[in-house]
Amino acid sequence: MHYIAGPGPITQAHQHKVPTTSEGFSAALKNPKSQHLTPLSVSHSLLVFTQHQRSNRRRGKSDLKLFNSHLYYPNIPLISLNGPLTIEKLLKSLQLRRILMGEEVVAAFVPESVMKKRKRAEEWAAAKKTVVEAQKKKNAENRKLIFKRAEQYVKEYSEHEKGLIRLKREAKLKGGFYVNPEAKLLFIIRIRGINAMDPKSRKILQLLRLRQIFNGVFLKVNKATMNMLHRVEPYVTYGYPNLKSVRELIYKRGYGKLNKQRIALTDNSIIEQALGKHGIICMEDLIHEILTVGPHFKEANNFLWPFKLSAPSGGLKKKRNHYVEGGDAGNREDFINELIRRMN
Repeated sequence: MHYIAGPGPITQAHQHKVPTTSEGFSAALKNPKSQHLTPLSVSHSLLVFTQHQRSNRRRGKSDLKLFNSHLYYPNIPLISLNGPLTIEKLLKSLQLRRILMGEEVVAAFVPESVMKKRKRAEEWAAAKKTVVEAQKKKNAENRKLIFKRAEQYVKEYSEHEKGLIRLKREAKLKGGFYVNPEAKLLFIIRIRGINAMDPKSRKILQLLRLRQIFNGVFLKVNKATMNMLHRVEPYVTYGYPNLKSVRELIYKRGYGKLNKQRIALTDNSIIEQALGKHGIICMEDLIHEILTVGPHFKEANNFLWPFKLSAPSGGLKKKRNHYVEGGDAGNREDFINELIRRMN
């Protein structure tokens, strides 16, 4: 190990055990009192040390990080310091001199604004943690409820289908025919643009939320809606969707209206946030309310954004003519489900 220090020029004559190599300098840092170092000798040592370490510049940045870590966490030892840039920067620090002289290092002054920011961040983190834990607990409870409701809906749909089959068989055995009950739900698709459209028809399509071609909406069957549909029949096609069509439309192309924004239905929390007050908290609740035209059909249907469907695969036949004339416009009853498959 080579040592050199002293008040005069840096020469081999002043050998007061001040290290000039990385190993010696590290040892001096670990136990500065045993080396009898003075600030001046340390300065000389650092200058000589930097001259000996010019070739190793890469470790300077990591050593500076190590030194900074030691200042904030004194338990972390200073293993080694290499690199002239690091040494020159550390030499300017009064804290380094105090460390080398074995004095107690006073913690750096922390501004009041920083302390307030830390306290505020801690309060926010604690509040967020409370909210997250409450949400997790609520989600666990909702998950059980959603599972039970889904089972109940599957059972209800199955019993309804079995009931229709039983009634048809009974009517057939008696030599008659069973007529299905009148549908309560319609699905309307706009198939024509605005060319040569009268103002009243245009206004009705706006009321139905069918502002673009191939837009689709659900509608409740009543006298008012049927009168409106008869007025715009040349521009739309409609029919009675089944469970499969309703489910596929909502799951695949369903968007909700939340705070006047179009939000994809990717999470049950979106539905619960908008319709939770009506007892609709998940996708299956929404599908059931639409399909059965329940007591909160108006709110559920208004929550759903108009469906933006694709052009039907295979194209349309002749949209200027009615469906019963071999065209596409007007009421096609149950055959709307086949068109939905081609457009969804």
